[in-house]
Amino acid sequence: MSGFWSAWVIALVVANLGVTLFLFLWGPRVEIPTQADGTTGHVWAHGALREGVHRLPAWWIAVSAAMFVACFAYLALYPGFGAYKGALGWTSSGEEAHDAAQNRERLEAAVLARVHGAAVDRVAGEPGALRVGERLFVDNCAACHGRDGRGNRLIGAPDLTDRDWLYGGGGEAILASILDGRRGGMPAFTPQLPDESVVDVVHYVRSLSGLPADGLRAQTGRPVFAANCAACHGAEGKGNTALGAPDLTDRTWLYGSDLPEMLQTVRGGRAGVMPAWRGRLGDDDARMVAAFVYALSHPDAARR
Repeated sequence: MSGFWSAWVIALVVANLGVTLFLFLWGPRVEIPTQADGTTGHVWAHGALREGVHRLPAWWIAVSAAMFVACFAYLALYPGFGAYKGALGWTSSGEEAHDAAQNRERLEAAVLARVHGAAVDRVAGEPGALRVGERLFVDNCAACHGRDGRGNRLIGAPDLTDRDWLYGGGGEAILASILDGRRGGMPAFTPQLPDESVVDVVHYVRSLSGLPADGLRAQTGRPVFAANCAACHGAEGKGNTALGAPDLTDRTWLYGSDLPEMLQTVRGGRAGVMPAWRGRLGDDDARMVAAFVYALSHPDAARR
């Protein structure tokens, strides 16, 4: 906290405490003019209600005095008076770290001992680990993949609830994706292919998965596919998990299966990045997230 803001906070605290303390000490000593009947003379409801004058009860004064004592004690012991740290040296960050350490100890006793180094598919059978993995997923992964794991086509975040995986859907492959991240790239073919050839190859790809396609264009696009696309996607379009090249023969499309969307993919390319989470999560937490993701597409694993 800068010197200016420290002085500003001190001024506000002193002003507020000073005014309230003055009113507390001065109020009971004020003499209020009264009428012969002991009231102030204020009358309401045609004389049915009259404002009386009564001293503050002793218990109210005692409670108020105790509150002032507690306030001054708090300001002496804890931060609150500008840059003064308090006699106890307490900080919210230190309290958070202490609580996190305690929670980690309890977690290690209850869950982490069975998670550390275990296969992801086995961790998926631990209810406690799945609950922790779900919380970690919501905190770290849901922004892209959604709370339900169904992905987001607009940013190329894949659906994690099906069994179509760019880099493999086994537990260890999922864990590797989380720990070290992935970088996928579909090159743009506009510079090297005439637009007619781009349209032809897109119709051929659509025919592979049973999408509506122009038969003549699909036939024309087949050799174009073999010359330009088969190196990554395979001669039959089945994809390659080693490269992250998707299977083009199913109905799962990361960026959409409409003709304009597919044309855009081939013309302009796509670039997808899955950030590495090793530094933020560490192995054990990443393993529980991987187990939760694995269970999304393998619900039987969670019931074992």
